[in-house]
Amino acid sequence: MRIGMAWTGTGQLRRAAAAGVLVVALSGSAACTGTAPGGPTAAGSATAPTGAPTTPTSAPTTAPPAGPAPVPDVLRFTGTTLGGTAFDAAQLAGRPVVLWFWAPWCATCASQAWTVAEIAPKYRDTVPIVGVAGLGERKAMKEFVTEFDLGATPQIEDTRGALWKRFKVTEQSIFVIIDRDGAVVHKGFLDGEALTAKVTALAGA
Repeated sequence: MRIGMAWTGTGQLRRAAAAGVLVVALSGSAACTGTAPGGPTAAGSATAPTGAPTTPTSAPTTAPPAGPAPVPDVLRFTGTTLGGTAFDAAQLAGRPVVLWFWAPWCATCASQAWTVAEIAPKYRDTVPIVGVAGLGERKAMKEFVTEFDLGATPQIEDTRGALWKRFKVTEQSIFVIIDRDGAVVHKGFLDGEALTAKVTALAGA
């Protein structure tokens, strides 16, 4: 019994040793074939040979930032506000613009001034309203602006009537509305309600 058991143990040891050799051999073979140039990978796909050119990955492109809006001819004018600040209408390009031609002694202008003072700050960035004061003295114009709280709205001094002539305005109170493309879409009288409706519509367009 002891001899049989010993032989059996020896046989098991030999078979285990042989199996170990076989595993090592197979492992070595697999390692070689896995790194061979152009050979299949474990997933079955071919690998690129060493030193082979690779296709570059293109970087994502982004749209260039939008440049300033082109200035239409209708907005190519400058002036000076009643506060003494230089004004360049080119800065309004790309947006709808409302020009309000008024005179300091005009009762109709006074009735419209309350509406302008109310809505102009609200739409300052979307539909700027710019006053063009004429047919009067500078002192009276400044008093008009103070009385009706129009200081938050640019008011151009046009005592010589240069802008009135440019836009062919012959009477007060006249609103000239210019769309974002530089086309004059309204020229004439507007009461407070109509002015508010037009400015609101332009802001949402």
